[in-house]
Amino acid sequence: MSFAKEKDFQKALVELLTTKKGWMDGVLEYPSEAELIYNWKNVLERINQDKLNGRTISNNEMDKILNQLRDLKTPNEINKFINGKEISIIGDDGKQLVLFNYDRNSIGLGKSVYQIAIEPKFTASNELGLSGRGDICLLINGMPVIHIELKRSGVAVGEACNQIEKYSKRGYFTGIFSLIQIFVAMNPDEALYFANPGKNGVFNKKFFFNWADVNNIAINSWDQFAGEFLNIPKAHELVGFYTIADKSDGVLKVMRSYQYYASSAIRNIVSQVAWGRKTRGGYVWHTTGSGKTMTSFKSAQLISEHKLADKVVFLVDRIELATQSSLNYKSFCLDDSDVSDTKSCDDLVKKLADDDNTLIITSIQKMGKIDDEIIARKKREFDKISKKRMVIIIDEAHRSTFGENIKRIRDNFSSAVLFGFTGTPIHEENAKDGNTTSDIFGDEIHRYNISDGIRDGNVLGFDITAVKTYQDRDIREKVALKKANASSVADALNDEAKQKIYDEWNSKSMVELEKVAESIFDDEKHKRLVVKDIKNRFASVSRAGKYHAMLTTRSIEDAIIYYRLFKELVPELKVAGLFDPSIDNSGLKALDKEAGILEMLEDYNNTFGKSFTMPDYKSYKADISARLAHKDAYKNISGAGCLDILIVVDMMLTGYDSKWVNTIFIDRLMEYEKIIQSFSRTNRVFDAHKPFGNVFYYYKTNTMAENIDKAFKLYGDSSIKGLFVDKIRDNLANMNKAFDEICSVFSSAGISDFDSLPSDDESIAKFVKAMKMLEKYKNSAELQGFRLDDVKNGVYEWQE
Repeated sequence: MSFAKEKDFQKALVELLTTKKGWMDGVLEYPSEAELIYNWKNVLERINQDKLNGRTISNNEMDKILNQLRDLKTPNEINKFINGKEISIIGDDGKQLVLFNYDRNSIGLGKSVYQIAIEPKFTASNELGLSGRGDICLLINGMPVIHIELKRSGVAVGEACNQIEKYSKRGYFTGIFSLIQIFVAMNPDEALYFANPGKNGVFNKKFFFNWADVNNIAINSWDQFAGEFLNIPKAHELVGFYTIADKSDGVLKVMRSYQYYASSAIRNIVSQVAWGRKTRGGYVWHTTGSGKTMTSFKSAQLISEHKLADKVVFLVDRIELATQSSLNYKSFCLDDSDVSDTKSCDDLVKKLADDDNTLIITSIQKMGKIDDEIIARKKREFDKISKKRMVIIIDEAHRSTFGENIKRIRDNFSSAVLFGFTGTPIHEENAKDGNTTSDIFGDEIHRYNISDGIRDGNVLGFDITAVKTYQDRDIREKVALKKANASSVADALNDEAKQKIYDEWNSKSMVELEKVAESIFDDEKHKRLVVKDIKNRFASVSRAGKYHAMLTTRSIEDAIIYYRLFKELVPELKVAGLFDPSIDNSGLKALDKEAGILEMLEDYNNTFGKSFTMPDYKSYKADISARLAHKDAYKNISGAGCLDILIVVDMMLTGYDSKWVNTIFIDRLMEYEKIIQSFSRTNRVFDAHKPFGNVFYYYKTNTMAENIDKAFKLYGDSSIKGLFVDKIRDNLANMNKAFDEICSVFSSAGISDFDSLPSDDESIAKFVKAMKMLEKYKNSAELQGFRLDDVKNGVYEWQE
């Protein structure tokens, strides 16, 4: 259905919402801010009759409520105000007056009022400014919590987004309008929603979302979107449950549709559990970088809020991640005390047994330590625990649920319901000891795989490059000569027996040859070639050191060798290594490992002014983690304070997020989930200069290419546009195409040499669009090594 006039679109939307979607408590036409405040006062009186005993709220008392609102400076504080359920003031009689305001659990039930304000009036922020009108505000209990801007058919939804941003900069969303939590931009064929960033916040288009159905298909038709997103109870739940005031960065967040489906599905499953029986909950397959921590938190909060379980335990697979997860959870909570972490195994048992501490965060190691001896010693506590309804949510379920710890946890807490979260569930193709993720947890609850994430722009695609330190023909010849026991090709061909073996191996596929080519990649020449390649690429891929990289190797021994080669060949780069620091008594290699760790610690301390030692290696790891992610004390670092490359074996390749990492160099073989997990260290959404994650692999490149293909077939859809980015030839062609479009715009306007901008809006719009495309492809090409300075007489030559 199309609308030639915006007014007709507005009328149709309001009619749908009021007659079929639950907004049935009245429509306010063209209200001023004063009229909306008066309406809020009337609604508060209506839903607080039991507390007001027949009297009204005086203007003085209403001013006190408004003063509380004016004192709130951020959307996070306002979100807490809305979800605080009650407003407390000193009434005109000098006594405390506590008024019910909003309860996310009170949908309908006579305690919630749903109204629509058509074209609310915005007052100019100063006497020289402009006043204006919005399109639609949705009011819950008198508070404008969702603001909608509309555009007629044929007008891009982006213009509605721009209008919202313009209104914000004009200062319209202050006063009672500061209560707005969610913005919606709509035309009849597309709708976007996003959280209110606040008066001084940034409107980041990367966090403007389409709502989708349970299968992740975007819902764009206006009436379907209104029916799915703006209906009651959904809109009430979105404001109450699915907006999150994140204290870690001060930014209000609204959940994406797939997060909503997963967390609400888990709540529904728990609500139907027959407690006392063994029950498998299921698992959520959401790609790495899609916000699984927030989704798992929301799942736990929903279970707790609806009193569906006595204990919800969030289980992480590394002790250090328990601290980080606790910080993340507490940053999402209105009250820090809602989340409890554990200091020890005994502390965990104590908190599982008490009647407080509903939401507990701990590690699989702590919970796995609970054995028969502890159970016997803590019999009183375990008698209590056995009677509690317990839900266990396990993070990174692809790697943490196939060992002895999880078996012990299942045995000791046999009536607990387990849920797993993973970006790479284990399937039949890569089963662990014959088990899959489904065998451990039960059915898949919801799926949002890496292809979905890339398509929606929630994570980035990849630029994947195989770098051959030895050409295939050289490997083929080396292997064939070695197998034939020949010193040269002539030697092989002059001996019938040798020739037969030589020809046999020469005819094999490169994947077969690479299986026996270990020694070729073990020599130092290969490693030197890898380091030289990284040196040549680093300025481009890092954007002159703005972004950081990781290098993963086959072994700790290799990691130490690489570290020393970087010091020798590229001393200007700041490089560190991170791996298991435990030292056994296995001889010379143990001594080499200890020496390597001490060397890395000393260099790191000297470079960054630290004093880490072997005994506090965990602190060294935490410092690297924060530095690489620009978090905590390193939030504003640049240049000399940054780490350029981190060398790892397995550490940090899963469960670690940094939007500042855009490249991974790989000198090892990987398969299935390890490929997806390691690649995904690079693809967190950041800014316009990070259009994709860079992947360079050096070891047995033909085998690795085959493994990459298998991994993306198992965990994604390789046909999705943007999964693998254009190579430099395509980016340069697209740059030329965009430039040709710009030339055409100026030529049509009769302007030569780009002396001035065209005067008509249509030409300017075409110019802006083409410039954006030119900049996009230029950024991508520059990351792949392109430099304008290298263009000679209009020609740029590159190596494939």
